[in-house]
Amino acid sequence: MNLYMPGVTYGIKSTKEYSLVQDVLNKVMENAPIYHYFDDSDGYETTADSEYTYEMIIAAEAADENYVDHETGEVIESNGDLAAKENANYLEQGNVDQTQTTEQQEPSEPTEEAKETETKNQEVENEQGESTDTEAVESSATLSTITGVEYSLEKLADFDFLKNTFYSVDSTTSVDGDRLNAKKLLERDMSIQQDSSVPQILIYHTHSQEAFVDSIEGDSSTTIVGVGEHLAQILANTYGYNVIHDSSVYDMINGKLDRNYAFTLAEPNIKRILSENPSIQVIIDLHRDGLKDNVHLVTDVNGKQTAQFMFFNGLSYNSKVGNIEYLYNPYIEDNLAFSFQMQLQAAKYYPNLTRKIYLKGYRYNLHLMPRATLVELGAQTNTLEEAKNAMEPLADIIDKVLKGN
Repeated sequence: MNLYMPGVTYGIKSTKEYSLVQDVLNKVMENAPIYHYFDDSDGYETTADSEYTYEMIIAAEAADENYVDHETGEVIESNGDLAAKENANYLEQGNVDQTQTTEQQEPSEPTEEAKETETKNQEVENEQGESTDTEAVESSATLSTITGVEYSLEKLADFDFLKNTFYSVDSTTSVDGDRLNAKKLLERDMSIQQDSSVPQILIYHTHSQEAFVDSIEGDSSTTIVGVGEHLAQILANTYGYNVIHDSSVYDMINGKLDRNYAFTLAEPNIKRILSENPSIQVIIDLHRDGLKDNVHLVTDVNGKQTAQFMFFNGLSYNSKVGNIEYLYNPYIEDNLAFSFQMQLQAAKYYPNLTRKIYLKGYRYNLHLMPRATLVELGAQTNTLEEAKNAMEPLADIIDKVLKGN
């Protein structure tokens, strides 16, 4: 700018070595009291070229998902997201991953022990008569039998097989065998000592306004927030966890949808909740994905039309700038282990329920805890019922991992 447009930059030159954006910000705010707070604050340390690069990264993180513009009704896709488009194409082709092996596609027979357990439970249910809704959920959880695939450690040790079978890697980042090592991911202990007397699980929604095809405008119980409350109730009533559900809004500013800083706005409040409840060991950021209108993410689970979902990990690594130091996450390996162990449980008990784990370059507040995960549930084409139906198997998957199964 100094070289080609000196007339523009001359008036905002400063004795300090500020970037153009910082100079403009200083001029605007120099007479405001809050300016002194920012002037004295260390802020984020960055290895990127300028503060503008930081702003670009934060904006990109905020716009990580595809979502529907509520004014135009059109799906807004993330910039240059080749991996997402490939994933959408694979879903359009009948929700079947053509790279899966025959072993994946053919469900294994339930074990004799599982059959015996199911028979005994059925006999008890017949003796007791009809069950309540809560009891039905409990029975469903108890009777979860192996209908999918169990993978050998030998097969998972093949990096190419591991990556192609379980992961979609966004074009903004990359991953290698050091980071995706099945043995190391499975060796990490993700179990917790359950204690229902104190909160142990936190559910929240960075994008609380994400809705479904039949959601009622203005009724949060019919949006992703209502689905999160349903998940909280199942985890509490069926599995005995003490759950906090944060329904705070982070993606509305002055009454309008604005996701530009949703992750940034959510972080301090989530930190406050964690500070007030140090017993919390699990964080679930529940989202609803946005895809093309001809994509319907649905499968059958125990006779119910159920929305498919996807675990989402941030690597704090951008292919252009390398490690993003100011988005540092000390728990990347733990986050990856948590999602991978849940993905394996899903493959084992609920085939076709989960999409591939999505890996992207930013952080998404997963740095707040080792057992932190972001879940992308269905899309704008799913119904509320399909989304709620997915919470029973998701709760079962979470419980299996937290119990060390």
